[in-house]
Amino acid sequence: MKYIFIILLSLWLGGCSSKKTDPAKMVLKPENSNLGIYDLQKIPQNAQSYLKNIIVSPLKVTQDNYEKNYFRAWLKMPSDTKETVMWPFRAYKVGGSYGENLQPLTENFFIEMKDNANFDQYKSIHKNALTLGLLNIRAFPTSKPLLHDPSQAGEGFPFDYMQNSTVCANKPILISHYSKDKEWAYIFTSFTGGWVKVKEIVIVNKKYTKIWQKAKQIFLLKDGVPIYDTDGVFLFKSRIGMVLPLVDEDEDGYTVLTVTSYKGLKPFYLKSKISKKIASKGIIPFSNKNIISIMDQISKSKYGWGGIYEQRDCSSTLRDFYTPFGLWLPRNSSQQAKKGKIIKVGHLSEDAKIKLIKKQAVPFKTLLHKKGHILLFVGIHKNKIVAFHNLWGIKTKKNFKEGRFVIGKAIFSTLKVGSHRIDYDKDAEILRNIQSINILSR
Repeated sequence: MKYIFIILLSLWLGGCSSKKTDPAKMVLKPENSNLGIYDLQKIPQNAQSYLKNIIVSPLKVTQDNYEKNYFRAWLKMPSDTKETVMWPFRAYKVGGSYGENLQPLTENFFIEMKDNANFDQYKSIHKNALTLGLLNIRAFPTSKPLLHDPSQAGEGFPFDYMQNSTVCANKPILISHYSKDKEWAYIFTSFTGGWVKVKEIVIVNKKYTKIWQKAKQIFLLKDGVPIYDTDGVFLFKSRIGMVLPLVDEDEDGYTVLTVTSYKGLKPFYLKSKISKKIASKGIIPFSNKNIISIMDQISKSKYGWGGIYEQRDCSSTLRDFYTPFGLWLPRNSSQQAKKGKIIKVGHLSEDAKIKLIKKQAVPFKTLLHKKGHILLFVGIHKNKIVAFHNLWGIKTKKNFKEGRFVIGKAIFSTLKVGSHRIDYDKDAEILRNIQSINILSR
């Protein structure tokens, strides 16, 4: 009896001390293929693997053109009508909308939001401003979430439909008007519009907007490095996609102009020192070495719907990837799919799509688009098309019930990622649903 007790105790202790395994990284066997994602085991998860046998050609871009797009919010008030920018109030209504407590939102919530949005004052302020940190841009003037039915696959967390996008620290924006309670400002960036908190921006007069635009620009090449003023006070963290005006340069780094606030919306201009290890004076060449460096950084991003939680979604991942190289992309996937040489493939069979992509797509210069998602073609691995993308998860179906196998990060995968799973939903397969390929540059 004592012997049996010792065996049971050792088994119990062994079970308690075992390491937790990430399901997405489990080694898969055909009969056990419901445990994880085969591609994450068998497809190289780094850019270097797809660049070792090719030399990429330069992108056809100029820094002047990039800066023209970057500063567009300061150059001209967007032509968007009031009816156009009020799209969220048509898209999100009572019925099927849930709040932070997972209870249905009431009609009063939408009435109060629309009243506070104060669109009678649309475009009445018309003032240039800068963001103070990485900001969430909201569809309504609220920090509260709006979720669709959390019991449905692919809904609930993290899909807060109030999250429109994010905007980097010290980014040029234009103020349209304020909410009635004056807590929020409706702003335009160079790529979208929406609501941000007034306390998170500062108004900039024309003198400084001209200085800011005329300066040589520094492009940030790394995420998450703290940026301080000359007194060592923390301002914000670096982020690929961020651009700052150059003041001075020495052997080790760049001195850039940054801004914080005092007395409400008034700016207080500062100088910050940034190491040359994490930044470049101007755009960088689209070379194998630089692609590997930037993609290694971007690959660390977890999935963040609309950039929520300081992460990236599929379109912002590609947009930020191309920024250091001076290629301007719109913010959302449907608009990105209108760039470059567009080849429609939605009508083709899967075999015909594969043949066309292998023949026409240019590694690291070709986008693959399906409704609601966009990927970057990187090359061929063991005769399979491989793409880089940031995704929430793989659609599954079991006993006619939809589900998700969550990945929640940027990965390299085939266009049939998840197909080794028993519960794989073939109708949702990426390859089957690709509508276009977009060649950005040859």
